Amino acid sequence: MNTKIEIKTEGSGLLSHPDKGSVKRGSVYEQITDRIIAMLEKGTVPWQKPWKVSTGLPRNLVSKKPYRGMNVFLLHSMSYESPFWLTFRQAKELGGSVKKGEKSCPVIFGKRQETEDEITGEKSFYTVLRLYSVFNVSQCDGLKNIPAPVETPVTVNTTAADIVALMPKRPEIKHGLAKAFYSPSTDIVAMPDRARFETEAGYFATLFHELTHSVGHPSRLNRPTLTESAGFGSNPYCKEELIAEMGAAFLCGHAGIENTIQNSAAYLQNWLEQLQNDKTLIVQAAAQAQKAADFILGTKFEDALVS
Repeated sequence: MNTKIEIKTEGSGLLSHPDKGSVKRGSVYEQITDRIIAMLEKGTVPWQKPWKVSTGLPRNLVSKKPYRGMNVFLLHSMSYESPFWLTFRQAKELGGSVKKGEKSCPVIFGKRQETEDEITGEKSFYTVLRLYSVFNVSQCDGLKNIPAPVETPVTVNTTAADIVALMPKRPEIKHGLAKAFYSPSTDIVAMPDRARFETEAGYFATLFHELTHSVGHPSRLNRPTLTESAGFGSNPYCKEELIAEMGAAFLCGHAGIENTIQNSAAYLQNWLEQLQNDKTLIVQAAAQAQKAADFILGTKFEDALVS
């Protein structure tokens, strides 16, 4: 039985927005994309922003659950010391309030739904997107029982070398090549020798990028942007490159190293054009990058495609 996957917004024309009423259909993608575009126009690439992982990645103050996908980049780019976030309603329930003049950060969550064709019996899966506004605990007053930021051993103590060594179904990694690339036909990651890189972080950031590509192989997650790419400049190719960049960022953050890719005017302009042409690109690429990072780390989540 075939399975289809698509993304849907919630309701008939409106999306539920717990803290600010409702927003129009489609505007979830648009709001998130416009926020990223604004960062790019200022020269900031959120998925390349240096990670601060000593207190763990962003997570909700009440549920303690870590944010995932695009939410990680959105919240991390706000540069707050505390990793804890909450909604206006949650702050109120904790006896506190949001400081006057503080601005929220949008986060999105997706709930996986299943439907079955009445005639063919074919199952389809779709994701219902919901948009929330959250605030860092530093933006609030009067909150009670706030946990102090503590080191997260699973993040701090996992080295980049360990991540590579423990990757499930790892492809062959061949060193001594003139440049780094992944070959889907041979399922080989090609890398220059480590001595060719100025820093160890640079070496692993590059390797993580190529390993993220490799997760799209049919023997692993069988990602269409890798298996169906029409080559340089095509939409699947651009999306696959963004997935690899974000996947590398997730892994660098998990290992506590800096993603050392350098920005350029051409680089920024390229992503500005891509995001302006496809408002779904950034959200969907981040979700796929999260899935790839989870695969490499050997972790399992029940989350939907977009989280």
